[in-house]
Amino acid sequence: MSTRVARLGVLADLPAWGPARITGLAWLLAMLLVPFAEWIGGVPARTAVVVLAVLLLSATVTLLLVQAAGIVTALRIAVTIVVVAFVAEAVGAATDLPFGPYGYTPLLQPQLAGVPIVIPLAWLMGLPLAWGAAAAIARGTAGPAFIVLSALAMTAWDLFLDPQMVHWGLWAWDEPGPYFGIPLLNFAGWLLVSALATILARPRTLPRRPLLVLYTATWAIEMVGLAVFWGLVGPAIVGALGMGIVVIAAWWRELR
Repeated sequence: MSTRVARLGVLADLPAWGPARITGLAWLLAMLLVPFAEWIGGVPARTAVVVLAVLLLSATVTLLLVQAAGIVTALRIAVTIVVVAFVAEAVGAATDLPFGPYGYTPLLQPQLAGVPIVIPLAWLMGLPLAWGAAAAIARGTAGPAFIVLSALAMTAWDLFLDPQMVHWGLWAWDEPGPYFGIPLLNFAGWLLVSALATILARPRTLPRRPLLVLYTATWAIEMVGLAVFWGLVGPAIVGALGMGIVVIAAWWRELR
């Protein structure tokens, strides 16, 4: 096997992940169990497994940041993301900006100011993954290119996420938009909040390869899940292309 092919194996670096490899593998297992949870226990079981997956991936990301940058920096970054995300979501629920007119259903509990507590943790699990892809493409975390690429990589994930969550009944839009029922303003909001959180968090020392591995795994799981299990073929195709461009560009740069 060539050196390049060996390096492309997304689990090749797993032993170096430290404690994060345990939570990371547990997250992967939880994601694979989501369809079966719904078949066995219905919507409540599916929602519980999804929340568990968010907690596991948030823990994985935080542990990776601790290993790469130290506990103080990792906690600063985590708190920054959670606070920015909660404020943006709370303002959005109250004013319809920056995402558009939407609201969370009672399925995700507990909630504070109309925002499920798990939602800021979902931003925590997702944004550092986008940083990993952006850092690979930009060859580092300095400069505006990294910020722009981070926002684009995070928003590309939402091409899958929003149609899926609406389909599951976790939130709803007052006025459906042109992207499979999602308003285009929503994606502008994702770009804005992702860029703002990146600027304020100031990530410098990142575990780039593990974060990119997790970003790639998320892309593959979302693509197959939406197309095969949830019947959302349109968002699966568009998301596969949008997020896939980021994945391919990041790995091309990473392996070079």
